[in-house]
Amino acid sequence: MRIDLHTHSTASDGTDSPAELVRNAAAAGLDVVALTDHDTSRGHAEAVAALPAGLTLVTGAELSCRLDGVGLHMLAYLFDPDEPELLRERELVRDDRVPRARGMVAKLNDLGVHVTWEQVARIAGDGSVGRPHVAEALVELGVVATVSDAFTPDWLADGGRAYVGKHELDPFDAIRLVKAAGGVTVFAHPAAVKRGQVVPESVIADLAAAGLDGIETDHMDHDPATRARLRGLAADLGLLATGSSDYHGSRKTCVLGEFTTDPDVYGEITRRATGAFPVPGAGGTTA
Repeated sequence: MRIDLHTHSTASDGTDSPAELVRNAAAAGLDVVALTDHDTSRGHAEAVAALPAGLTLVTGAELSCRLDGVGLHMLAYLFDPDEPELLRERELVRDDRVPRARGMVAKLNDLGVHVTWEQVARIAGDGSVGRPHVAEALVELGVVATVSDAFTPDWLADGGRAYVGKHELDPFDAIRLVKAAGGVTVFAHPAAVKRGQVVPESVIADLAAAGLDGIETDHMDHDPATRARLRGLAADLGLLATGSSDYHGSRKTCVLGEFTTDPDVYGEITRRATGAFPVPGAGGTTA
């Protein structure tokens, strides 16, 4: 089985619609794909409706968290999307995205970059507007060469010149809320130092003690030595070790199935979940 447990669609900051994403996942030879848009489950219904035969969908989300000033992302799988407390927190994050993006546009204007809110809104379309959309506007203007180049202290990285914060969950609260909604939690790209500051491994141990289920060890932002170290850490802490592409369509260079999750680990994730269950494809719509 080929299993990719971290992808994004136009429901947040990917460039494939949810329907396109599942069709592309099947074409890439995946057996299982998780749709984990940022702080939203809005793309799930479209993905389910289009799900090709032979592909299983894991519903999920990537939750925005912050601890002691350090941003981190928590992948949440197979939770009940209607559980009130977790839904309220996700809506708070979503509702804060527009004023945050407008604030980044204003800071960029102060820096002499003539990005506009209309440009960012056009790029975001129906998705939940975020830093990648602002970054793409910088690419359009020729300020940076790639989206990744915008995530530096000069521009949009945490604490950067044009950075603006938003409502984010405490990761310990995120674990509690996802558990209460019947879901499973995996710390996304925990050692992605190229994105900015990361939490120390002692924090991962504390999260494990609080009920964290796993860490995303195999990811494009982890070099081979880091992946090996994280797999050892997962074993020491009794955590599941996952691998994923973090696919965003054409917005990033990663491809579907670039890294994958062991079938036994996937089986354990589905065994622990009680809020929702994987959806097997039945030959979805082709439109």
